[in-house]
Amino acid sequence: MPALLWFRRDLRLHDLPPLLEAAAEDAEVLGCFVLDPRLEKSSGPRRLQFLGDSLRELSEALGGRLLITRGRPEKRIPLLCKEIGASSVHISADFSPFGVRRDEAVAAALADAGAELRATGSPYLVSPGRVTKDDGTPYKVFTPYLARWREIGWRSPAQSATARVNWIDPPSKYRVDAPDPGADLDLAAGEVAARQRWAEFVGSGLADYAEDRNRPDKPGISRMSAHLKFGTIHPRTMAADLNVRADGPGAYLRELAFRDFYAAVLHEWPHSAWWNWNRSFDAMDVDTDAGAEKLFEAWKQGRTGYPIVDAGMRQLRDSGFMHNRVRMIVASFLVKDLHLPWQWGARWFLEQLVDGDMASNQHGWQWCAGSGTDASPYFRVFNPITQGQKFDPEGAYVRRWVRELAGPELASVDVHRLKNGRPAGYPDPIVEHAAERAEALRRYGEIG
Repeated sequence: MPALLWFRRDLRLHDLPPLLEAAAEDAEVLGCFVLDPRLEKSSGPRRLQFLGDSLRELSEALGGRLLITRGRPEKRIPLLCKEIGASSVHISADFSPFGVRRDEAVAAALADAGAELRATGSPYLVSPGRVTKDDGTPYKVFTPYLARWREIGWRSPAQSATARVNWIDPPSKYRVDAPDPGADLDLAAGEVAARQRWAEFVGSGLADYAEDRNRPDKPGISRMSAHLKFGTIHPRTMAADLNVRADGPGAYLRELAFRDFYAAVLHEWPHSAWWNWNRSFDAMDVDTDAGAEKLFEAWKQGRTGYPIVDAGMRQLRDSGFMHNRVRMIVASFLVKDLHLPWQWGARWFLEQLVDGDMASNQHGWQWCAGSGTDASPYFRVFNPITQGQKFDPEGAYVRRWVRELAGPELASVDVHRLKNGRPAGYPDPIVEHAAERAEALRRYGEIG
């Protein structure tokens, strides 16, 4: 009997357990991807471009037999099952609040039609819900979570790329083109690019990762986050290459564990997508008036007068990416120097980032805001000047993204402090850090 393989956050053929399940017993398989209008609307042009490019490559790998269709999945998936006579739909499990609601609706619609939704595996090394304390409750702190996460472990990569699959030619009447908004990307999309990029990083950057991962002026990061977001590679494939006894690979595995941890937190506490995980922070005094909106616009455009903040915001605006250390710096600045709601910044990031992931993005913001699980202590307020001097000591990162500070006359100047004045066109600081740090701590004291 034919089967339907519904691709979602797993746009690949290697290490894809649902593919093995769908192809079992020589079943004919229709591969499909459903463009959900709700997700299209909430995705920025660069994220849609990465999705579209990945889908085009996946379709090519299937000999043009990937069905890309548009509609609400709870209507489109049962319709496709009826069209080909399938009784099973195979997926990787989705644990996000939206994904859970969507899959429940699809499963109910399929049951009414006499078909079944079957989940095998997930986008994570260890799926949400599996790492718990001895009493079965979820972890709220990363360090003990990490220890149990390591104990549980994960399987070896699935040998799905070599599976013999009888792919069904898709019915053309339901077919639409993959998204192509014409956005420029600074990172190639698709499974081939993901595997190539990972191999290059393992060969040249992984050994120094523990030292260089906080340096935006160095090519010390993997740039695999977008590939993990769309599943053009599975973290299990990556973990198989990590000798965790070495500093660099061990530090990288820890970041993969953080990704799993934040997914588990969102799954256990769905409200934390847009509300404070620590509800005591609901009483925090934040600014939302016209003056706050003006400061927010300056932050978005990279016109704060703090070079490391401006460099990060312009990198985001111009490329759809921002170095992780700089993400923390600009987030701290928005929450604790400008006193704006973390949700404003989180929403802007999701609109701009190619790798925008609900769990990692929202809980990374709450770490900086102090309102999440295992959060940074609220009194830790990043000084944007000293952070820039520490992690971009020669100013190479700032000069790359802030054009006003890239002139030859500033070649030997500390561009983070700008002691001797500012070049024409570059703004003065919109706030005074020391004063706003004190104000942030005062506001925190009021909810203590």
